[in-house]
Amino acid sequence: MKFLDAKLLAAAAILFGSALASAHADPIKVSVAAEPYPPFASKGADGTWAGFEVDLARAVCKAAQLDCEIVATAWDGIIPALQSKKIDVIWASMTITPERAQQILFTIPYYNTPAEFIANKDDTFDFSPGGLKGKAIGVQVSTIHATYVQKAYPDANIKTYATQDAANADLAAGRLDLVLADAAALDDFLAGNDGKCCETKNFPKDPIFEGGVGGGVRKEDTALKAKLDTGITAVYKSGEYATIEKKYFKYEVGTPPK
Repeated sequence: MKFLDAKLLAAAAILFGSALASAHADPIKVSVAAEPYPPFASKGADGTWAGFEVDLARAVCKAAQLDCEIVATAWDGIIPALQSKKIDVIWASMTITPERAQQILFTIPYYNTPAEFIANKDDTFDFSPGGLKGKAIGVQVSTIHATYVQKAYPDANIKTYATQDAANADLAAGRLDLVLADAAALDDFLAGNDGKCCETKNFPKDPIFEGGVGGGVRKEDTALKAKLDTGITAVYKSGEYATIEKKYFKYEVGTPPK
């Protein structure tokens, strides 16, 4: 009997130790891009990150019962940071593409918006193949927008930028003819004083823009992906997604799970 009690006490001690370790486990590091990308994510004067993706990440983590911490990583190093375990989830407007899916595991999509060319209101352009020859086009580095213009308009003068804000500033200053980026991000720029110079010129159509945006995790983290998928689905079903969406957009950007 005493032997049995000892075994029970030992088992209880192991369970208590496991629970204690779990309670003190490091939070899941969910990373936005360090570069400002309003209305999706940007850093306030107090150092706090805010925006559509930040609000959505917190809601998804809560629904999935995950302890998450919002962090920021330079965009052009965000996949290496994930693979080296500096972060656990990429949550940074990363479009799902076959090339990226070879490196990381994506959640189900959580939003999708079209790509958009903007330019000075007085300028006109020919967007047919070869029509933008010699035109200076600004895009953010390591994005699907950069990949698209390099493929569709190889004879254009393509300039890459570390941040979307820098590309937009060069357009407003007359140093670029066009900028290509996510329509929702550019709409935010056009609505401000700096964007009064410019307007939408074209919405390019290409399969590269059709995958939607998803969260990225390491290939082996299938359990984490499943929990995030569950959280995304729950946020849609509860109506919380629509509430967050309306805070930042005048139109629907969601891709409800089927």
